[in-house]
Amino acid sequence: MFRTLIFAFALLLGSAAPANTPPTKITVMAGGLNHPWSIAFLPDGGVLVTERAGTLKLLHNGQLRTVRGVPRVLATGQGGLFDVVLHPQFAANGLLYLSYAAGSFKANATYVARARLVSDQLRDVQVIWKADPSKRGGVHFGGRMAFLPDGTLAITTGDGFDYREHAQKLDSPLGKVMRITDAGKTPADNPFASQPGAIGSIWSFGHRNPQGLAFDPVRQRLFAHEHGPRGGDEVNIITRGGNFGWPVATHGRDYSGATISPFKTYPGMIDALVVWVPSIAPSGLAVYRGRMFPEWEGDLLAGALVDKEVRRIDLDEAGKVIGQQSLFKNLNARIRDVRVAPDGAVWLATDSEQGQLLRVSRQ
Repeated sequence: MFRTLIFAFALLLGSAAPANTPPTKITVMAGGLNHPWSIAFLPDGGVLVTERAGTLKLLHNGQLRTVRGVPRVLATGQGGLFDVVLHPQFAANGLLYLSYAAGSFKANATYVARARLVSDQLRDVQVIWKADPSKRGGVHFGGRMAFLPDGTLAITTGDGFDYREHAQKLDSPLGKVMRITDAGKTPADNPFASQPGAIGSIWSFGHRNPQGLAFDPVRQRLFAHEHGPRGGDEVNIITRGGNFGWPVATHGRDYSGATISPFKTYPGMIDALVVWVPSIAPSGLAVYRGRMFPEWEGDLLAGALVDKEVRRIDLDEAGKVIGQQSLFKNLNARIRDVRVAPDGAVWLATDSEQGQLLRVSRQ
């Protein structure tokens, strides 16, 4: 039996809660998950969820099953199994994509594999992309993915923490948003595809650790958010060939308290749409498009690990930030992923050893 909590609350940052805040019902759809990371909705009503330790689970008719055939992952530190996304023609071809860390602590990378889902098994598993060359360490992998309208796949990579200067280097895969075909090839119209010495799959650069990626089909914009160090978390509108500044320009400071850069902005580098100081540790991002919560139409919903909430970023039709709102704080849970279901409900994955899948619907 699903457990249901019913409550209505909101805190509008900087002003009173809006009068039209919708009452919500929170239903626990599944529990006992080991650090769930990503959610994907199947056409038949099933729901896929990744666990960071390397397991893919399938929730169908209230039953949770393990999907066999997942590639072996490097589950250390922040590494493990990350995102799961469906091919735009999944209903016809059954293809899905997994991002994950693989290798050893001394030599690892963010990978993307493509596979065919047949019942509760992955078949024809094939690695189609790797952040090559490998790096050392177990943090800052990125790992979010999103399909774009032309059928290409965008992928985020982290800067590897100890390699932050690589975020500005076009011969390094670290600290980037990549764009590949659904088969893992480099599109000829990528901004650096023909530049000598550059990695052709790079779409944008100057990122730290992007853990949220979502395409808005109405505004035709790709949104991403990323972790800053001590402060300086960002939401960005990703553009072709854009340099988003890290570590040359940042609002954050090093964990030691030292200054990383004297610049918060820098000529030729793109300023963030939103900056959070102090950090909220964003993870998971969705653009709300649905009928259940018209009050949120077109807004961004970002999970927050440190602040233990969903942060709603209220946008006007042009994409300008109107304000922010804290949602679901009473859950007291680290939110790892946020997704909008086909029926307009919002699903959340909570990050713990006993993680849950939660469905937010209208009361």
